[in-house]
Amino acid sequence: MTDPNDLLDVRRHRRRHVGRWLWAVVILVAAAWVVRAFALGDIEWPIVAQYFTADLILRGLVNTIVITITSMLLGIVLGVIVAVMRLSSNPVAQAVAAAYVWFFRGVPVLLQLLLWYNLALVFPTIGIPGIWEERTIVLMTPFLATLLGLGLHQSAYTAEIVRGGILSVDRGQTEAANSLGISGVAVLRRIVLPQAMRVIIPPLGNEVISTLKTSSLAAVVTYGELLQSAQLIYYANNRIIELLIVVTIWYLIIVSILAVGQFFLERRVGRGFARRTPGVGRARGRTGKVLAGSGSEA
Repeated sequence: MTDPNDLLDVRRHRRRHVGRWLWAVVILVAAAWVVRAFALGDIEWPIVAQYFTADLILRGLVNTIVITITSMLLGIVLGVIVAVMRLSSNPVAQAVAAAYVWFFRGVPVLLQLLLWYNLALVFPTIGIPGIWEERTIVLMTPFLATLLGLGLHQSAYTAEIVRGGILSVDRGQTEAANSLGISGVAVLRRIVLPQAMRVIIPPLGNEVISTLKTSSLAAVVTYGELLQSAQLIYYANNRIIELLIVVTIWYLIIVSILAVGQFFLERRVGRGFARRTPGVGRARGRTGKVLAGSGSEA
């Protein structure tokens, strides 16, 4: 039988990852080619710097942030309600919620924006007959049409995310709380949702970023968001690529800030749920034993 101590004397050979290094070279060459193309292309970089903080661009940036926040708030509120309806024991509520999700996930968001913006063609007036009425074309501003289009579209996706988060919580906890006489709403608010948040937050963070980028579609209903502001400028000075680069940089800045916020939010709601797999993350010696100072040995 081979002595284990003889195996320790075997010289270790490092694997040569030729393919890995080859791919790294290809990627670096491609990146250098892209950088060179932008550096030598017909781009007036001083104009990019000039319009980066232009008043019209900053107003569009603020409008983009405002519509993203309000749309997400509307989407989250409606999404939680629809998710609870889908999980209820009431068949009518289940059917209504399922139909809601089916419709708003099925219709493209651009089409929804156009439908809301042209709602006056179907309902010339909106209100309560005899009490208050207003012309729809007056009420349905570009902001309201964008808010309804993005918010309702987002609520359908949020409903599915919230439903998945609620289903991830052990049902036994709900049954135990009910046996103690805690009402259904209190169980949902104090027990189920706090635990479901660690499952909900990551995909919901993606949806926030998606809504931010989708808000650029609001240009079709003349809402003055970031892209439309840039379009108004380059229609006048014909500096298309420079203004598009300005918009791109602003989007990347906002997305980076949101990603950092999502990281800290995930860490906060995930407190107490960190995985503790025995042995994972501990340094081990060649014999498989946990090295001293790298954690307690099982």
